[in-house]
Amino acid sequence: MPQLSAVVAPSPVVKSPAMDGRGGGGGGIFNGDRTSSLNQTLRKVTGMLGVGRMLGRKESNGEASTLDSRDGGEGCSPADSAGPSLTESKSFTSDASDSNGEPFASSPRYPFDTSCRGSGSESSRLPGGRATDAARVARFKKILAAQTVDVDALRELAWSGVPPFLRPNVWRLLLGYSSPNADRREAALARKRQEYLDCVPQYYDIPDSDRTDDEIVMLHQIGVDAPRTLPEVPFFQDPIVQATLKRILYIWAIRHPASGYVQGINDLATPFIVVFLSEYLEGDIDTWDLSKLSPGIISKVEADSFGCLSKLLDGIQDHYTFAQPGIQRLVFRFKELVRRIDEPVARHLEQEGLEFLQFSFRWLNCLLIREVPFQLVGRLWDTWLAEADNFPEYLVYVCASFLLTWSDQLQQLDFQEMVLFLQHIPTKNWTHQELEMVLSRAFMWRVMFDRSPSHLNSG
Repeated sequence: MPQLSAVVAPSPVVKSPAMDGRGGGGGGIFNGDRTSSLNQTLRKVTGMLGVGRMLGRKESNGEASTLDSRDGGEGCSPADSAGPSLTESKSFTSDASDSNGEPFASSPRYPFDTSCRGSGSESSRLPGGRATDAARVARFKKILAAQTVDVDALRELAWSGVPPFLRPNVWRLLLGYSSPNADRREAALARKRQEYLDCVPQYYDIPDSDRTDDEIVMLHQIGVDAPRTLPEVPFFQDPIVQATLKRILYIWAIRHPASGYVQGINDLATPFIVVFLSEYLEGDIDTWDLSKLSPGIISKVEADSFGCLSKLLDGIQDHYTFAQPGIQRLVFRFKELVRRIDEPVARHLEQEGLEFLQFSFRWLNCLLIREVPFQLVGRLWDTWLAEADNFPEYLVYVCASFLLTWSDQLQQLDFQEMVLFLQHIPTKNWTHQELEMVLSRAFMWRVMFDRSPSHLNSG
């Protein structure tokens, strides 16, 4: 296991013109008085990321978790983008290419790459090559085949991406919705699914006369928001999907009166619906015909989506309670982190009068679902779910990495232009490479700042 004793976040932290986080994915941090010292530190960090298989999850002792390197050379470090790495290091290499180094840009588009399922699918070459690498698929299968799944080992492996055809089972296990014990798993799932299905006639399929005024208002708001969910993805306008989404949101809100329904939770249900449908449907979601599925299958998908959404929100419920204190806390940390990493950008935003809350609220409220192409959301959420209790902390670093991808552009814009730019981030043509670069930068910054946490607590 590599030691991190040499990794110390410098203070004060300002941005280096030579490492400004733009284009191909630069974005380092440096001490203006000791640039060469930090460059050496960065090389050590990126070297450990590439060789030591360090993952973005901390153990109880606060150290970054690592994976054993005895996996045939298959790295679990975040992949690089098409551009240069953080220090022009060779430690970050893209897996999203074939044996000739060509990217998989010509591969057919799949929702979360879900068509990679069934016999022989582990050798399929889809975007996000690491997740479908045969060696990693074999490791996933070995963990999942155990009588009692080692969830910690699964979490470490899933951090760098889950093979799409294994994603439903892996997500259920990571969230604690499915039992790690093989003997109890199916019975426990059947019980949880039935518990949800019993709630539908009890809470949803009732006349308005049996609801309180607040419940009527809430149901109306859900009915307004559901059709607005990810409008750029036509699949979510399917009548069956709409009915499923409304039931999930309403029953969750009724069973969580401390928060009730909050706009944005509708977006958070969408990855689960798609992933659990992918167990029964193949190809692009634009071609999915839900009318061919039996009511029993639809009920299973709906129940699992509700159960996993509930598990996810249990860990971040203060993001959605009155005044949303959890999100306000993350916005503050986000602003402070950007100031420490890229002071010129932070100063420009302040001079133009742009508050972080004005653009980052949606990022944090919807966990970046609306900011990246939907086909990348599954890969992004592999890491979210693998982070477990550390997820809110890592989310802040990912938001900082995401914002500073456009460091140069932002500094050329005035207030109105920045508002428009940040409302319509140019990620439409992003592939797994760009997303992996954002995650890798965020991971590196977290490793560095974890060694000096006071940098995010002082002015």
